Amino acid sequence: MVCALAVVLPLLLQSPEADAKSAPQAPAESSAVAEGLGPDEARSSIQRSAHWLLGNQHPDGSWGTGAIDSLQFTNFSVETYYAFQLAANALAFCALDSLDDTPERRASLEKSLGWLLSTRLPKRGSDWDVDCSWPAVYGLQALVVAARDPRLATPSRKAAIQERGMEFYALLEHNQEPKGGWGYYEGPAVSQRPTWSTSFTTSAALVALLGAQKLGWKVDEKVVARAVRYLDECKLPTGAYTYDHSPIPWVGGESINDVKGSLGRMQAANLALRRAGDKSITDERIRKALESFFTEHKFLDVGRMRPIPHEAYYYVAAYFYFFGHAYCGQVIDELPEAEREAWHQKLRAHVVKVQWKDGSSIDFPNMSCMQIAGTAFSILALQAGVAGHSSL
Repeated sequence: MVCALAVVLPLLLQSPEADAKSAPQAPAESSAVAEGLGPDEARSSIQRSAHWLLGNQHPDGSWGTGAIDSLQFTNFSVETYYAFQLAANALAFCALDSLDDTPERRASLEKSLGWLLSTRLPKRGSDWDVDCSWPAVYGLQALVVAARDPRLATPSRKAAIQERGMEFYALLEHNQEPKGGWGYYEGPAVSQRPTWSTSFTTSAALVALLGAQKLGWKVDEKVVARAVRYLDECKLPTGAYTYDHSPIPWVGGESINDVKGSLGRMQAANLALRRAGDKSITDERIRKALESFFTEHKFLDVGRMRPIPHEAYYYVAAYFYFFGHAYCGQVIDELPEAEREAWHQKLRAHVVKVQWKDGSSIDFPNMSCMQIAGTAFSILALQAGVAGHSSL
């Protein structure tokens, strides 16, 4: 216990104002949040985040550790800690790949890719623990990003990138539940193919699958079609998406399926379905979801840094914060170019305001891999508006 606390407590104490302001109340709106931030402020934040990533990379190209570093996860499978590390490393790779090239960044990117290509594939941890879904999702996404990058997908390495990408795809295909989605815990029946999934995991998976499909990789069209149908059936008339597939969803009251409880997953779901060709995801639907995201943002603020998942209003979990902002940045770029910058200005303010002094970002304080993932997600959120195109 003492060793675990020694790891967790420094994370909790690194925040600029000791993050004491991450208590239950929402932070006061600063003038920067009210007015938004321009590209220069975003670039400065990105530089600090990139500096943190480069400074914390191990010699073998990885970040973090595949060992337990949180008391909250003592009952999880040992394999889960490696799964968390691998997923966070894949996100860090995607973030680094989105940045302007420098010799130092290129070296870090090459080392990161080398680790992703050589490290072992994750396994299902236990009958109930299916957290290997996260590295399957983001491992595939990372290799799709690598395959699109001519700096990395050289003739000598192109085949290796695709081969490893398809290995992550095979794991993803194996763990698609019968209703078409992906989750990270087992459902009502213990089965070789999991029986429970969530709309936000499915959204991230679908984005990766569509990217692989666009590259011409052998992605089963039926796998994609089932995922699209799953997300379509999670849609609600309010613009929200149910947390998981529910024939009779719980709505009303302080429900996780309310728009206020769906803020962190609406953007990812809209992005995934838009890219899948769903005609119902119009510019107007995207605008409405973005307006909700910023109007009701205080519910994401309140949830951030809470150590117990779903303890905030509308069952918002802390780890929705940077996930939601990263996909928000990507879906903004689905709108006409002339209106993107105004939305990105709003987004930047909410990403930059919670960046720590050392350049890193974190929303869920119980796992060090979330510092890696949070920093990567923040870069991806900001880069979407600076680079002028989506990075995922």
